[in-house]
Amino acid sequence: MVMVSLLRGTFALYSLICRYAKVSLTPNQQAEDKDISNYQLELPNRRLRRASAVKNFLESSRFMKYFLLLMTMLGTSMVLGDGILTPCMSVLSAVGGIKEVDSSLTDNTIMWISVVILILLFQFQRFGTDKVGFTFAPILTIWFLFIAVIGLYNFIRYDPSVIKALNPVYIVKYFQTNKKDAWISLGGVVMCLTGSEALFADLGHFNLRSIQISTCTIVHPSIILAYVGQAAYLRKHPLDAYDAFYKSVPKPVYWPMLVVAVLAAVIASQSLISASFSIVQQSLALGCFPRVKVVHTSSKYEGQIYVPEINNLLMLACVVVTLGFKTTLKIGNAYGLAVVFVMILTSTFLILVMIMIWKTHFALIILYIATIALVEYIYLSSVLYKFVQGGYLPLAFAAFFMSVMFVWNYVYHKKYMFDLENKVSVEKLKEIASNPNIQRVPGLALFYSELVQGISPIFTHYIANVPALHKVLVFVSIKSLPISKVPAEERFLFQRVEHDELGIFRCIVRYGYKDVEKECEPFEDTLENRLKDFIREDFLKVRSTENGRIIETIAESVEGEVSRIDVDEAAMEIQLVDNECKKGGIIYMFGESEVVASKTSSWGKKIIIDYAYNGLHRFLRKQDEVFAIPRKRLLKVAMTYEL
Repeated sequence: MVMVSLLRGTFALYSLICRYAKVSLTPNQQAEDKDISNYQLELPNRRLRRASAVKNFLESSRFMKYFLLLMTMLGTSMVLGDGILTPCMSVLSAVGGIKEVDSSLTDNTIMWISVVILILLFQFQRFGTDKVGFTFAPILTIWFLFIAVIGLYNFIRYDPSVIKALNPVYIVKYFQTNKKDAWISLGGVVMCLTGSEALFADLGHFNLRSIQISTCTIVHPSIILAYVGQAAYLRKHPLDAYDAFYKSVPKPVYWPMLVVAVLAAVIASQSLISASFSIVQQSLALGCFPRVKVVHTSSKYEGQIYVPEINNLLMLACVVVTLGFKTTLKIGNAYGLAVVFVMILTSTFLILVMIMIWKTHFALIILYIATIALVEYIYLSSVLYKFVQGGYLPLAFAAFFMSVMFVWNYVYHKKYMFDLENKVSVEKLKEIASNPNIQRVPGLALFYSELVQGISPIFTHYIANVPALHKVLVFVSIKSLPISKVPAEERFLFQRVEHDELGIFRCIVRYGYKDVEKECEPFEDTLENRLKDFIREDFLKVRSTENGRIIETIAESVEGEVSRIDVDEAAMEIQLVDNECKKGGIIYMFGESEVVASKTSSWGKKIIIDYAYNGLHRFLRKQDEVFAIPRKRLLKVAMTYEL
């Protein structure tokens, strides 16, 4: 199975479903979004009744909308849990090799050495994945060469006949002989599959072709040789099964192998940590995760990010798990459950995509279910057998992260619907702008709002307390689309609130779930330039509508005088934008919302809003901090939401 599905597949498939069917709980779809070149929307063929029936069912069932979202949250939570367990498992198992040369070392000593390495690893994250890659890539190459050569050596020296194990007939005989014990052992077989996902932790960090080439030419052959060599070694030394890896290493290369193994474990941990950053970034796009700071660590490579809050949380959790379990036995049980569970969720989503979007032949869908999906469920049943021996750990992590995500998404959705139901009408906005008692002050103001379809009621709350408007006012909404990336030239969608001389615009800034919001200065420069481009294009569109014709260029216009007026009017408004930016600068206005449950709310709703949500809100960054807004140009507008 392509292991990218393990880490990013659940979210990517959910986004794909949202693109083709209206299953998102937040009604922020716009017709203009489908014009983006990356959207690549192809509606299901209505002649295929199966695809159309599934699409209609999803769109009409509120239960299915919630179910799909909750399953996506569960997959995300499991990946975050994997980001905790992988560093613990990798570092503990690698460091444990020291006991082979010094049996006096206790599990506590190994544990504390591992804790120190883990803390250093997480401190290194702020420097970015590209530096990690350039620093450790040679080490990974040496690691795979080591295990391949040692595996080949053991295979030739001990028992070359183990090559017969590649015959699938022996699998059947194994289950016939061992029955229940064979089924239980599948939980250990899963550990042979885990770890390969480190290469596919985030396709934003490495090129797809480089991953495919390295996997087929180096990684997979090396791993096969390593396992075949260990099998040959265990044929002669069956009592060494508990620590076959280090036991099978020849003594002359033991210390070099130990050093390389520890460094390789650090790199494997790094990959899952990077994946955790990516999955949190994607969850932010759904409004499913509290606001955190996303730092773009590379100006050259897209998708390489660092999330300080998540980094600290994962580090703390890794230290606690390492101190609590001390050895890899129980952590291994937990690790396998996390990986297989996400595989199951991804396969389930993939079946839905095959039916509704890809319109795959029914026989191929059945074949997929009967092979890959069935095997994954069998593996899941095996790892669940060891639930009480540590298998509960990823579920505990998932429960924690899902609780956080559910609480945040629940209140986010409630707030959005409140804004949508109480949005400011165009007539009300014109009345406010033309009111002589409201002063128009110099400057260009960016009024940030989460509401995409309309103007948030927090604007009228601002006017009621501060009767002043900047001469150029732009309502800005940051919107996430169910696609991976939005081309930079299509990121800004401008609309004029009214074709009067009000100087009021709307701007929807669209990002895909892999995009990272840019820093403040480049963002505001780009927005200003795109606003000027929009004014030029808008004047041509308005004049062409009024005259019942299309003006392709000014030079080709029949009414040269009218076109010259168009140019002059557009130039005057563009000059206004320039002047106001220079005189008053760009001012940022943010709505600071306090959310409380209404007096008639149920006790459950009050717990979620008044205690859980507000408790999270107090410990999080403010919105202006997330967008890195200069404090001297920031104006906050406070408003209480009673939901």
